[in-house]
Amino acid sequence: MFGLKADWSLDIKKRYFALGDYAGGEARWCPGCGDHTVLTAIQRICRDKQLPPEKTVCVSGIGCSSRLPHYMGTYGFHGLHGRALPVACGIKSRRPELDIWVATGDGDCYSIGAGHWIHAVRYNMDMTVLVFDNNVYALTKKQTSPTSGLGLKTNTHPEGAILAAHNPLTTTLGISNVSFVAQTIDWNPAHLYETIKAAHEHKGFSLVSILQRCPVYSPDVFQCLQDDPSQVLLLTDEKGITIEKNVARLFPNQQEHDPSNMSKAYDIAAAQPDSIPIGLLYHNPEAPRYEQLSSVGNDMGMEEKLTAFNKALDDLAI
Repeated sequence: MFGLKADWSLDIKKRYFALGDYAGGEARWCPGCGDHTVLTAIQRICRDKQLPPEKTVCVSGIGCSSRLPHYMGTYGFHGLHGRALPVACGIKSRRPELDIWVATGDGDCYSIGAGHWIHAVRYNMDMTVLVFDNNVYALTKKQTSPTSGLGLKTNTHPEGAILAAHNPLTTTLGISNVSFVAQTIDWNPAHLYETIKAAHEHKGFSLVSILQRCPVYSPDVFQCLQDDPSQVLLLTDEKGITIEKNVARLFPNQQEHDPSNMSKAYDIAAAQPDSIPIGLLYHNPEAPRYEQLSSVGNDMGMEEKLTAFNKALDDLAI
């Protein structure tokens, strides 16, 4: 009202997001697939952290796990095979304020996407990367993957895989500027939740290897670990993954491990497959993050950008 003294105020109600706010389409994974557990954990973390869905982006490549963006009520990008990480890095570079989640698999990340995996770890851009590792190509109907164990029978190796499985943990730990490496299992939802939550809270590239059951094409791969939990090594430390005592006592084989100790982390990772570690292997919160450099200039206006662009062209003129 022009000319009158009035105290105008807009009462904006505080938003609260429920689990349903993070639900997208109905998940179409097979019954008993470990992907369902991971999806639920992500949605719970988003709810517990009250992450605005419009500020959250799920990125994936190709594979069963890569259908996850369709099942989240957030922004999503379902990319090409092996190309989830460069897409995620591009988003983070230009929109650093967004919360980035990446869903990928042992084939999508460690095989066709291996080059991007190595460089993305080195860039250490702030994103939560979940590798669903079921030791087989499942979406394309049972081919040998980089993490298939020696002797695993698949359609590409009907007599059994002829090479020992690749160890993604030791590879990741060997990449310069690595900042967060953890491993968990899908059949223990409590440990899975706490591991992914710790990865999300880390400011940098968080890689979580998730041993994930496929009830159709690799149903027996992790059965021995479920039947005999002593084959799983639970890593404990006040700076690591914190779980309730009633959950921790399910694992008789435990080891105190300082996640800042790179050398020890590598030794633990190298012991696979004889001893399967779960927990936080390595954490370096001081590692530099590439998006803090690549996002320089994002706050420039259009006129400033055009002026800078023209100046760069002038500098190149002969």
